[in-house]
Amino acid sequence: MFKKETIGELFRFGIVGVLAVAIHYAIYWILQYWIDVNIAFTIGYIISFFANYYLSAHFTFREDTNKKNGAGFAGAHIFNYFLQLGLFNFFLWIGVHRILAPFAVFCISVPTNFVVVRFVFKHFRKKD
Repeated sequence: MFKKETIGELFRFGIVGVLAVAIHYAIYWILQYWIDVNIAFTIGYIISFFANYYLSAHFTFREDTNKKNGAGFAGAHIFNYFLQLGLFNFFLWIGVHRILAPFAVFCISVPTNFVVVRFVFKHFRKKD
């Protein structure tokens, strides 16, 4: 059903995703006590973005970083950011506690992000 390469990418994406989510959540968790939760969520997202890009390129998809996949990755993450922020505010609005709301967001956005980011790295693969 899946190619061996895709299974490996999924596994490596999971490792990178856990690390990126941990960075994002840790920063959010610390900051949300002192600043607006949306700002804390955004700062956590931005900081985790940089680690995520480097690790996604080199570890998950075994590609070099370049302008094309960097722009595509950023574009995918702009989409992902607004998806996450919208879901985050939706979960807060329906009464999910601010400490737990990011986990509900991650459950939806991480699988969606894999599909988009995989497309970016496969579509913008540097031609030799």
